[in-house]
Amino acid sequence: MGLAEQSAIILVAILMVGMVATIPAHELVHRTRDKTSLLIGRWLLALSFDTIFSIEHVYGHHRYAATVNDPATAPRGRSVYSHILISSWEGNVSAWEIEKKRLSRKKLPLFSHHNIFLRGQLMSFSVLAFFYIFGGLECALYFITIGLGGKALLEIVNYMEHYGLVRDPKTPVRPHHSWNTNKRISSWAMFNLTRHSHHHAQGEVPYQDLKPMSDAPMMVGGYLSTILITLIPPLWHKLMTPKVLDWDRRYASDREKELASEANAASGIPELVAESHKLQPIATP
Repeated sequence: MGLAEQSAIILVAILMVGMVATIPAHELVHRTRDKTSLLIGRWLLALSFDTIFSIEHVYGHHRYAATVNDPATAPRGRSVYSHILISSWEGNVSAWEIEKKRLSRKKLPLFSHHNIFLRGQLMSFSVLAFFYIFGGLECALYFITIGLGGKALLEIVNYMEHYGLVRDPKTPVRPHHSWNTNKRISSWAMFNLTRHSHHHAQGEVPYQDLKPMSDAPMMVGGYLSTILITLIPPLWHKLMTPKVLDWDRRYASDREKELASEANAASGIPELVAESHKLQPIATP
């Protein structure tokens, strides 16, 4: 089999992990009172070495979305390639701290079977061991490549769902604190993940009940096309910079205008930097 054929197979497998494993897992790990759903969701996440998602996403990301404390929210000016690495590392650190605090509250030992973070790593390792035992080293290497690719795909999706948005940490998450899209094919293929604004406003709502929210800030396209655009940083910033500035004008509160001004100044993008000193809170009478 040639390199082109192998690359195509790996790419398709990565998309399958992302669409058939990670997206359903995202729905299942939100069902925190259903142990069976949680278990299935975590095993699906084990395929991409990302069982920590069940900790960080549910108890960290949904609390801190659009703030500097959220690893999944990319600041203005960051490229998707940097974000994959930074968000992956900080997400793991955040998940460890969340689990550490949970065990401390319950007076349970950190290094024990009670630690969900460590159990998740063992789940991923056991899947890897399965492929190695039954398929050898080459099969294990294929699994590692596909799993890490699936994890990278998740971080790309995080990047485009939250890029450049800011929120006053003292206020609740609203629909305008994430990018949304109502493209039909993306919605059909991704269990309504596209209706992300409603999901963040009400994280407990099942995927089939999520609303399109046409007044929420919109991505540059559907999920699949937007993923491709993120991979070309100059094109991404060219398309997203006007959208970010429009978000500042249309959606930001007075405090968020201040945060946006700071984010623009630090972005390194000339158009955003130029606007940073112009963005002032609107005085209320």
